[in-house]
Amino acid sequence: MQKILERIRSGHWVVMGILNVTPDSFSDGGKYSHLNHALTHALQMQDEGAEIIDIGGESTRPGSKLISLTEELQRVIPVIEKIREHSKVAISIDSSKPQVMAAAIEAGATMVNDVNALHAEGALDVCIEHQLPVCLMHNLMYKRGGPETMQNNPLYENVVDEVTSYLIERAKVCIKRGMRKENIIIDPGFGFGKNLKNNLSLLKEMQQFCALDYPVLVGVSRKSMFGHLLARDVEERLIASTSAAVIAYQKGARFFRVHDVAQTCDALALCEAVT
Repeated sequence: MQKILERIRSGHWVVMGILNVTPDSFSDGGKYSHLNHALTHALQMQDEGAEIIDIGGESTRPGSKLISLTEELQRVIPVIEKIREHSKVAISIDSSKPQVMAAAIEAGATMVNDVNALHAEGALDVCIEHQLPVCLMHNLMYKRGGPETMQNNPLYENVVDEVTSYLIERAKVCIKRGMRKENIIIDPGFGFGKNLKNNLSLLKEMQQFCALDYPVLVGVSRKSMFGHLLARDVEERLIASTSAAVIAYQKGARFFRVHDVAQTCDALALCEAVT
């Protein structure tokens, strides 16, 4: 995983493939909840160019309900173990629960992707203990009560500046507690407590996040922002998602979390060829 981050820092792009093992994710809920289906999809994404597989067992789409620790563990741990039996691909655990993080790392995960930026009690301790890469995402769910309410009238005076300040502060807190700076990745959190105007501002000013001294993970794949802007259903957002990745690349981003791995890799390869 460290070699992957070094490549990102040196200017090479990396794609993270999304594997949701949930029945209710906004894009692919239920498609990969069966263990063998999850494994097949993970290996397919690896073949298509994904260098990291991001595994999530709890939906964080707007309006979704949180699940128990036991249920999340039952969803993600067997999938991580199964992938590890067949592949050495880097695995990221998409969770905010410290117990899930710890169990996933033991099972073979090599990165933590936390939409709540390690706000849960004990989450930061787990990540410091294991000293592996962590993605800190901007998200006001921890203040707003969860995904059921995070989209209720989000208000910012300047969304780009406020998200930037938040991410800088969270990184400082992690470093002060003992996390290595080179293990920190930041994510502006498209769609999490933001409206369409906010999301477009984040994309337009992506270079502000890329100017910080941390790799930036861009997660715009199939997001509702494209539905609001273009009146496209989830399965019709490939072109918009890929276009947004290209825009982010042109503004300095090199790390992308996506559903459509092959198409995004093609687009980024073209970007790199003409840069």
